[in-house]
Parts: sequence; structure tokens; C-alpha cells
Amino acid sequence: MSAWEEQVAEVVAAATRLTGEPIDTVSQIVRSRFALANDEQQDRLRQSALARMTGHGLIGELLADRDVDEVLVHRGGEVWTERAGRLEYRAEISAGELEVVLERMLAGSGRRLDRSHPVVDARLPDGSRLCAVLPPVAVDGTAVAVRAPARRRLRLDDFGPPEVVEQLAAAIEERKTILVSGGASSGKTSLVGALIDRVPKEQRVVIIEDTAELDPQHPQSVRLEARPRAEGIEAVDAEDLVRAALRLRPDRLVVGEIRGAEVVALIQAVNTGHDGALATCHSNSATDALARLENLLARSMPAWSAEAAREHLRMSVDLLVHLRRLPTGQRLVSEIVELTPSGPSTAFEVTRG
Repeated sequence: MSAWEEQVAEVVAAATRLTGEPIDTVSQIVRSRFALANDEQQDRLRQSALARMTGHGLIGELLADRDVDEVLVHRGGEVWTERAGRLEYRAEISAGELEVVLERMLAGSGRRLDRSHPVVDARLPDGSRLCAVLPPVAVDGTAVAVRAPARRRLRLDDFGPPEVVEQLAAAIEERKTILVSGGASSGKTSLVGALIDRVPKEQRVVIIEDTAELDPQHPQSVRLEARPRAEGIEAVDAEDLVRAALRLRPDRLVVGEIRGAEVVALIQAVNTGHDGALATCHSNSATDALARLENLLARSMPAWSAEAAREHLRMSVDLLVHLRRLPTGQRLVSEIVELTPSGPSTAFEVTRG
């Protein structure tokens, strides 16, 4: 923990032992214990201590740094940040403070985090995405990941050389159905956002996500977000939303991540005239993504043979676009694979470094 963080922690600990409004107790502690600090330093100390007592604490402070992409908590107390693709240890957070911060973050989200609901995945009001897991499910202590909203809106040009940009832009114009694949934090959502920006403004885009992350600037966009089951409340999953989306007059369907039975609804939609769809899935390569979708189809439609599932995919998906993240944190297209009736063929591939 840095000297500055130790000072903030000292003010918070002392102020919580006093009665009264947080702003008054914090000001009193700062004046008495840090009298030699100048006005600017005292004001910064007051603001940081108040943020921890009434806001999102250390996690909120770190997320306010525009260079930080993600804040992580390991083993219930170690706080790390991801900056430019690299993890950095920052400080320790007490179990009590972490519990209070998570409660504040989830307030108003409709999501629960307790012993009966030890896993939560939620979108926060500022666009951040929070995932938290409590013990004993998290064996070594509470695990948290808070992904900051995109600080800079990426354009299609940011994902590869001109020939890749031209091919992807042409695919959008030609209403090809595109599946974007990649590992965690490889830029799948950001690329889909850049592709949506290329959709003609007069076309209506309906977006389905488990947890809303896309923030489209497209004037004809409609966003739908899944809802987990809660006490007295029925779940609304991605499959339900794909079916609902078809009744909302979409020109383009966007599925934030395919992970279950929604793959059937999407493929049926594409095969009945809703071409030009966009979707993402986790995978290690473009061909792995194709195999994963085949497995999802086989599970959801057990009456289909493997060949039938493969044939439906080839009829539905035109391009597989795979992303990778470089050590510098940059996200780039590494493969573009075209699907044809005879099978997949690589249209673009970069040398893996």
C-alpha cells in the first residue's frame, strides 16, 4: 500500500469511530492529523476518504482513472488493476469495506449477492460491468472483477490493416451474417460496436445481451437485456429475447454472446430472412468457434445429427472473425474465415507473434 493510500485508510478508520455526518468527521480528522498538508492535499484527502465512506471506495477511485480498464479483487482483499493489458497490484481492501462497496454498487440493479445467491453479474449505472463471487464458491475469498466502460470508442480501423477493414465494411454492406470470436477481453464487444456503426442509419438494429455492454450510437438501435430468475420473478433469457426481437421489426439482429439455446433461435431467424446478423462467442480460434456452435446446436436440438447442425451453420453464418489481444493491450483481427457450402476457407490470417 502506498503512503497516500495509507493516509486515506487512516482518515477513514478514524472517522468511522466518530459520530456525526461523514463530511464533518472526515474534515475534522484531516484538519487535526494532517495540519501540515497544504489546502490542495487536504481537499484531495477529504474527497478520497468520503468516497470510501459513502461511495465505491478504493474500487471507485481506481475506476475513475481513465487509463484503468478493469479492477480486480483476488482472495478477498488484494486489489489489482488492468492497464494497457497489464495487471498491476495496487493495494489491500478489508473484507468489511469490500462488502459495503459491493452492496452499494448493486443497489438499484435488481441483482442479489448473498449466501443464497453467491454469484452476480450486473451492469452498473455508469456502464461498468461487475462480476462477483462469494465464498465458499470462491474458495480463497471473495473474487471481484469490475470492467470500466469503454473510455474511447473504437473504430473499425483500430482492429486491423486496411484490407481487413475493407472486407468487414463490405460484409456489413452486403448484409452478411458475422460471428465474432475470441478469448476474454479480446475486444469482441468493441468490434461488434464498430460494426454496428457501419450499419446504414435507416436500418433498425435490435441488440440482445445477457448483461448490456454495447452502447451503440446508431439512431435506430433497440437494446434488450436478459433478466435472471429472482423470488417471485420469472427469468427472461437470451432465447426469449431473440424471439421477442423478431417482433420488433429488426433489420439487423445482434446477440451479445452465444452460450446456449439462443443459437437455435438466431439461426432460425437468419434462415427465414433476417440476414446481416452479428453475434459473438468465446473461443481460441475461428474454427473452434464453429465447433462450439455445433456443440451448442447439438445440445439444444438433440434430434439433429452433427452433419445437420453443421449444414445449418454453413447456411446461416457467412464470416467467422477471430480476435486476439496483443501484450500491449491492443485488440486485432487475427483471422477471417468464410463459410461456404463446401466448408470453411480462410480469407485472412495474420502471423501469430
